[in-house]
Amino acid sequence: MMTPEAEEVFGNAVDEAQRRRNEYLCVEHVLYALTQELSGSEIIQACGGNLEKLRELLDLFFRQELESLPEGEPLHLQQTPGLERMMRSAFMHTEASGKPLVDTSDMLAAILELEDSHAAYFLTKMGISRLDVLRYISHGLTKSAGGQSLPVLRGSSTPGQPDDLDEEDDDFDELDEDLDEDEESASSGRDKRSSRSALETFAVSLTKRAMEGKIDPLIGREDELRRTIRVLCRRKKNNPVFVGEPGTGKTALAEGLALLLYAAARGNARQRVPEQLRRAEVFALDVSGMLAGAKFRGDFEQRIKAVISEVRQRGNVILFIDEIHMLVGAGSTSESSIDASTILKPALASGELRCIGSTTYEDYKNHFEKDHGLSRRFQKIDLKEPSAEETYKILKGLRARYEEHHGIRFTDGALRSAADLAARHINDRFLPDKAIDLIDEAAAGVRIEGVSGRKTVRSGDIETVVAEFAGIPARSISSSDKERLARLDGELRETIFGQDEAITQLTRAIRRSRAGLGGPTKPVGCFLFTGPTGVGKTEVARQLAQVLGNHFSRYDMSEYMEKHAVSRLIGAPPGYVGFDQGGLLVDDIRRNPYTVLLLDEIEKAHPDMFNILLQVMDSACLTDNMGRKADFRNVVLVMTSNAGAREMAASSIGFTSMTDDSGHKGMKALEKVLSPEFRNRLDAIITFNPLPMEVMLRIVDKFIRQLNGQLAERNVTLTLTAEARTRLAERGFDPKFGARPLARVIAQDIETPLADEILFGRLERGGVVVVDLGTGDRAFRFRFE
Repeated sequence: MMTPEAEEVFGNAVDEAQRRRNEYLCVEHVLYALTQELSGSEIIQACGGNLEKLRELLDLFFRQELESLPEGEPLHLQQTPGLERMMRSAFMHTEASGKPLVDTSDMLAAILELEDSHAAYFLTKMGISRLDVLRYISHGLTKSAGGQSLPVLRGSSTPGQPDDLDEEDDDFDELDEDLDEDEESASSGRDKRSSRSALETFAVSLTKRAMEGKIDPLIGREDELRRTIRVLCRRKKNNPVFVGEPGTGKTALAEGLALLLYAAARGNARQRVPEQLRRAEVFALDVSGMLAGAKFRGDFEQRIKAVISEVRQRGNVILFIDEIHMLVGAGSTSESSIDASTILKPALASGELRCIGSTTYEDYKNHFEKDHGLSRRFQKIDLKEPSAEETYKILKGLRARYEEHHGIRFTDGALRSAADLAARHINDRFLPDKAIDLIDEAAAGVRIEGVSGRKTVRSGDIETVVAEFAGIPARSISSSDKERLARLDGELRETIFGQDEAITQLTRAIRRSRAGLGGPTKPVGCFLFTGPTGVGKTEVARQLAQVLGNHFSRYDMSEYMEKHAVSRLIGAPPGYVGFDQGGLLVDDIRRNPYTVLLLDEIEKAHPDMFNILLQVMDSACLTDNMGRKADFRNVVLVMTSNAGAREMAASSIGFTSMTDDSGHKGMKALEKVLSPEFRNRLDAIITFNPLPMEVMLRIVDKFIRQLNGQLAERNVTLTLTAEARTRLAERGFDPKFGARPLARVIAQDIETPLADEILFGRLERGGVVVVDLGTGDRAFRFRFE
């Protein structure tokens, strides 16, 4: 089966043979038809062919080599064996390439396989090879873009020349000479076009983009720009490389240089650009594009050399290679160690090629710096992350571009909030990129939602986008959280009973931190909760996260009693299983920078855990085994400990208040567990008191409210009599375990009987249950209303 275009070509070939009264339909008729069909003629021209000259050769061949039957004699057209071989080859090529139908390109490639045919000879004389056709079919590469042309066939000694071609024929000699002259001129023309075409194919002119107004202005970076110009003006090794974190403006600096050179060429900014650079043109080279489609050995090297050749010819070209570390190893194979960097090194060292590279610190260290021959030919220029104030100036400089694109306006407060909040809350990216993304997305959101026809982006819009970016509640973003901090004490007292003194110390420490009186490089707070078990230490941390609107993470330190287990938090050392997976704690804080972090029962952890926590409490930073940093500046660190509980209980038995003597004994016990440097980094050591009976009654009420919330789904309501409430408090309290047994008592004595009634008894359709004191072995009895 053939495509409509291929069928049309074959039909035209038949028509041409019949028009000329030829007895045989041959390959040359098909080639002649290809020169008249759009797709076929396009391929021939793209591969360097001359359609007019090719038609002249074929016409001469038809007149001199093929016999024409007289008029009136019956014509029975027959296919030559060569045509049959050509069609079989075309079908095989189509099947091998996975295409369903034969098209004109397959027919042309099949013609070039018939080396003993006149058609293949004519194409070869024009410098067209089967490889050229395949390159164009597969990758759209023209002969000029693909590099130098293959050797052409000349004279009777050329392999593949038909034996029956009469070279002594005057007409053929004349055409052959013309064809050779055209070929030589075309070859030289292709040599000139090949470099130009290679640069245009694999690079983008930043100067042209600057002329078209498609490049944003460069704000700041004056020192780096001056150093770049100074390096480019050197006699040798005049190649700067920009090294910085992703998003700090490496590509923007190269585009800013193109803008400056374009302005100098027009007569502006001449005092900032030396004479030798005023006519320079900046091209951004696409290394991945050069690698694409280079499946044959030598293709990639040929493209690199073509680019270098044109840069040398033009003389005033500056190449910008983004992600320049990709040059190391690019194009090398198992059989050859030659890569792109090896090809570039001579031109880079001599000063013939001026090149600007950009890469990150990690890639510079891992790839670029290891190739000493390449790195010494470049001059390193560091691009540090700008401050929030510098980012604000950059945003003001870009404001007009984004206002024009979105059709809205930005307030100064919105730009200030974008710079400040991006620096404060988005910790896994870098300024100014993350701040620019904030204003861009906020503007898109305002424009799409069309809030009451508003055409202005305000600080509140930026805060909403930051909340989505950082994965935290929107209310945590607000620059003023006075209201939330003001009600923090009261909301904690509503859910935590009997620990008023501990709650007061906790809220005071958090308010000091939020007021800016704490260290700027420390967590929000570092607290140690001590006291008997079951008195609410863990629950305070959980409720604190809920009130602040922060993420809550709990780590049980009993899982980190061994030395090797501690490495799970920051990642395994090199050579161990899981080295490339990072650390649990570092990953957790990187994902949730606003977290209440609870380290439960810290005294059970291995001593190495305390060494890790020292840097967290001191510098609010933790680095994993892969060099990634987690920022703890917005983390509330809470550690609980039962150390000293036994000593405190020795002088405080029953439901009496803890005395000063017992508290002193508890602190003495903590000093044996925690080192002085660890204790000195804590904001507060908060001691929790044992629970008195009146507090236990309030805890019973809390548990019953929670149970009623679950029963509401079944339309069941539960109430307690005063006697049953007191009995639950007595049965649920243990001096050694605090309020922990209460949950078990409620589950066994209340929830278990109710479950049977809900599933099989009187509460299948809902109802009201009153719990009262029981008699005999039953602690409680139930009345159903």
